[in-house]
Amino acid sequence: MTEPERPPTLHLILAWAAVYLIWGSTYLGIRVAIESIPPFLMAGSRHLLAGLVLYAWSRLRQAAPAPTRQDWIRATGLGVLMLVTANGATTWAEQLVPSGLTALIVCTSALWLVLLNWLWLGAARPGARTVAGIVAGFGGVALLVVPGNFGGSQHVDPIGALVLTGAALSWSVGSIYAIKLSRPAHPTRFVAQQMIAAGVVLLTTSTLTGEARAFAWEHLSAASAAAYLYLAFFGSLVSYSAYFWLIRHTTPDRLATISYVNPLVAVILGWALAGESLSVRTLLAAAVILVAVALISTTRMRQRA
Repeated sequence: MTEPERPPTLHLILAWAAVYLIWGSTYLGIRVAIESIPPFLMAGSRHLLAGLVLYAWSRLRQAAPAPTRQDWIRATGLGVLMLVTANGATTWAEQLVPSGLTALIVCTSALWLVLLNWLWLGAARPGARTVAGIVAGFGGVALLVVPGNFGGSQHVDPIGALVLTGAALSWSVGSIYAIKLSRPAHPTRFVAQQMIAAGVVLLTTSTLTGEARAFAWEHLSAASAAAYLYLAFFGSLVSYSAYFWLIRHTTPDRLATISYVNPLVAVILGWALAGESLSVRTLLAAAVILVAVALISTTRMRQRA
């Protein structure tokens, strides 16, 4: 694969900072936000708000024809895969799984990317090193879920882990779909359309499940409100936009590094700011998963070198 055209260094630094640091912090932000805001309602309104702001800004910044029906279909497909099925499921699962461990399980998206690249895109069959990384990565997730007293009795809720694994798969499918799509004529507006479409779907889900009716403004805490605003502005507007900008300006292998930086940020913040435990089991599983992801990423980089 040819290297994308290199943009200004400052732009790259800011984009990587957004997807590494801000995105890593959003797992803790989600945990705090859903303490008093139902998960689908929180995720849907967050993305809809960010999408409308970004859409208005993109239209003011650059006069362009209104999006076509095809534009909305493509944006909705990506929005459902990455912001409804992936991010929405992740938000729901944080009711059951601590934020740091959530990030660890979600980072298995890098493992799914390798499998999908082979099974869907017809890439070369994974070698022994890559297969070992895939087995080790999912083995690390299993270590978090399996009951027992090894390294501490606490283990991850299996339903939460299953939902998060599905979220990681959906994110990987969406990432490949985004790479395969032709470059949109108006990239910023296209990202905004994804957020708007996802927000509508998630809010509809919230309404159908009774979340919206159960929410009471008087129960909204100051911490949840602050976390919500942080997620809407930094998590959606800044980091999600930066991710799609990087898709067009870097390689998939470099993007995969997000999968082992974000969990480190999330685990450290969950432990330092939310008192999430770091048992021997958690640390061992984290080491196994992150080494597996790094093993796969470095193997792919060597193959492309």
